[in-house]
Amino acid sequence: MVTKKQSVRVIRGDQVAAFRVARHHLAGSERARPADSGGFEKTRRAHPSLVDVCRDMGGVQAQLMSAAEMQLWTRRRSSTRAGIQSALWEERALVKTTCMRLTLHLLAAADFPLYMTALKSSSLATMYGHLARAGAGRKHATKMIATVMDALADGAKTQRDLIARAKNAADPSMRRWLQYPWMALRPAIIEGLICYGPPRGNEVTFVRVDHWLPRPRKLDEDEARRELIRRFLGAFGPATVRDFMKWSGIKAAEARRAWTSLDDELAAVSVDGATQWLLRRDLPALADHAPDGSLRLLPSFDPFLLAHATKDHLIDRRHYKRVYRNQGWITPVVLIGGRVAGIWSLETRGKAVTADVRLFAPAGRATRAAIEREAAALGTFLGARCDVKVRTI
Repeated sequence: MVTKKQSVRVIRGDQVAAFRVARHHLAGSERARPADSGGFEKTRRAHPSLVDVCRDMGGVQAQLMSAAEMQLWTRRRSSTRAGIQSALWEERALVKTTCMRLTLHLLAAADFPLYMTALKSSSLATMYGHLARAGAGRKHATKMIATVMDALADGAKTQRDLIARAKNAADPSMRRWLQYPWMALRPAIIEGLICYGPPRGNEVTFVRVDHWLPRPRKLDEDEARRELIRRFLGAFGPATVRDFMKWSGIKAAEARRAWTSLDDELAAVSVDGATQWLLRRDLPALADHAPDGSLRLLPSFDPFLLAHATKDHLIDRRHYKRVYRNQGWITPVVLIGGRVAGIWSLETRGKAVTADVRLFAPAGRATRAAIEREAAALGTFLGARCDVKVRTI
């Protein structure tokens, strides 16, 4: 809501697109980086690390680990799959957990307490609602937490092992709840007590956070939510409180209260006739951005595509269902200047892969050349020759 003391600055849509593209490390250069965020980070590097990129994009969505790796690679071309795995399981600079929208993400390990604290109340409310419908309650969740934490006392365990232990410890009233295997672990995950550990072959493992990460400083829940809004707007602004609720999964009352408490830090802008909000400190950077025509191949579930309640700024409505599919699946896209210009997929044959690119409009020579460069770079990341097919749909 715009107060009487605030004026609304008119911003062009192409400026907004260029700002967001730069903040996500998807621009043609690395010139735009978020400013310091309320004391949570003091320095920024000219050549961003995996941690920098993960933080700047508000987490890496990780239902598919191969897509998560590509999200990092397309923003930081020096990234390797081995380097990402090392950052997760050896250096522990990144951490894998369930957070926004109760969805798997990679986070900067130092940000783990921030995200879990900000999201916990709303995530618990959602979980307890599911528990109630299954005929269970808080005491059952507490028992699951104790069972899982005891099992992990001597180190990582596979998901299958933990679920078996949880079922053995559960009383009959928990049976409906435990029909869904991940439910046995969800209470401890939401509380920030466990996170994902190194995989064992194809099996997922979990570890205790107090064994895996440095002891966190305690955060105030209200301040954590305010800082999460700052992070969100730094990556995806201008945006609305509705966008923040959709992105984070935080309940409306909590989200609106936190948003309102930041009134002095927010600036209203008009984008294509709609009022949106930005961190006041980011206004100069937004105004400074010229349109950016950079082309990128974004993988499945890329966060750039997921933060706003409406998608008209990203994609023509007639192509919407080609990208945003049933059951939450997000198709890999061709991004040009911050808008979706097509979709793509990988076809694997032996040691070679082919990027099958389907554009929404005929491609000129420059666009085809950019696609070929992207595909060649992707092939290097994947360790295979990457051919290209380009067609119009």
